[in-house]
Amino acid sequence: MSSVKERPIANLVAEDERSQCKITIVGVGAVGMACAVTILLKDLVDELALFDVAENKLKGKTMDLQHGSLFFSTSKIVSGKDIKISANSKLVIVTAGARQLEGESRLALVQHNVNIMKSIIPPIVQHSPDCKMLIVSNPVDILTFVVWKISGLPATRVIGSGCNLDSARFRYLIGEKLGVHPASCHGWIIGEHDDSSVPLWSGVNVAGVPLKSLNPELGTDSDKEQWNIVHKQVVESSKLIGPEGTDC
Repeated sequence: MSSVKERPIANLVAEDERSQCKITIVGVGAVGMACAVTILLKDLVDELALFDVAENKLKGKTMDLQHGSLFFSTSKIVSGKDIKISANSKLVIVTAGARQLEGESRLALVQHNVNIMKSIIPPIVQHSPDCKMLIVSNPVDILTFVVWKISGLPATRVIGSGCNLDSARFRYLIGEKLGVHPASCHGWIIGEHDDSSVPLWSGVNVAGVPLKSLNPELGTDSDKEQWNIVHKQVVESSKLIGPEGTDC
């Protein structure tokens, strides 16, 4: 006798067991979960996989997403502490890493996080040889280079988040100072994420109007409006540590 599950459902074609677009997130801290929620709400995948070594935490985070399935289209959300869960991923987002302690520099995290990358990157590539990797773990620029070397993947398939977040903060703070929505503010932070980052004041504009044309001293020590404080705020924002010890 057929079960309640079987009776109302008739499979007309064989189910495709391999997802067409799968993303794996490595690390389910604050940053990893922010990535997961964004991916689901934007309906970017037909399968989302989560990997973390903290089993209870991983289970809880996964259930949160699964129980919210009503609000997005992705039907398959899986997780596990075995990296095999990442198999056949198109994209792997790496957010895992040691926690940055208050007052500790990102560079102090290098060796610890390099060791973590050495343990997880080779099996990821083994199970998803055609994937692209997005590195978010800190220090992001150094770890992106390390992952590229460890993975053996082409440089075009290992991408670091770099100063993308810094530039977003930069645009927001410019808008806040001017009373303008950040979407109308344009500017970039380049270099290494954190203290050594560099603001490109010559490229800062609002709706196409260069601020340098309005204030030639923009961002310099001679600037009476002290725009250089905006860059300092960007750097200070990146040092804030959340309740889980995560940062951006």
